[in-house]
Amino acid sequence: MAAEMESSTGGAIQQEPLAEGMEAAVESKGPHKLQRKWTFWFDNQSKPKQGAAWGSSLRNVYTFDTVEEFWSLYDQVFKPSKLIANADFHLFKTGIEPKWEDPECANGGKWSVTVGRKPQLDTMWLETLMALIGEQFEEAEEICGVVASVRQRQDKLALWTRTASNEAVQTSIGRKWKELIDCNDKIVYSFHDDARKEKSNRGGRYNV
Repeated sequence: MAAEMESSTGGAIQQEPLAEGMEAAVESKGPHKLQRKWTFWFDNQSKPKQGAAWGSSLRNVYTFDTVEEFWSLYDQVFKPSKLIANADFHLFKTGIEPKWEDPECANGGKWSVTVGRKPQLDTMWLETLMALIGEQFEEAEEICGVVASVRQRQDKLALWTRTASNEAVQTSIGRKWKELIDCNDKIVYSFHDDARKEKSNRGGRYNV
């Protein structure tokens, strides 16, 4: 499946060619298995219960492993522009929870990009989802998942990875992601450990 998707893109993913390629695959017979299983999560932080622990509103929504399931879920449900303020969508490899405490995330961090307009958020989100399930990153084993966060002032996308200390790998992932989402602004990488300890690294540890 990954080889088919790579050959249809010729390198950098463009939304229309890849979307057309995946939709064409759906039209042929039988389900088209992905290389691994992925899980969508939803978190509504708009009405936190008093005294509730962080992450208590996080919900595992759906796990899928075929192209057909992905398009059905995305088209019907998982577009960030449909979210209310202070809610998040997550797509993570099945078996990894989108929490700092998860063993796969504990020593990791995230690349972040702020997004000013909802249509742009949807486009960047979809480009990232297709890149993940299509195994477009050379360092695919390093990636945990992606989060789309809808907020009152500015929306955000964050790509979570496993080994924050490996600057070369994280920089490579960051450059590839910028290319995929067609982002011209500088993006920064922050360590989960810094956030846990409330260290101030506002500029991020790495940037591309």
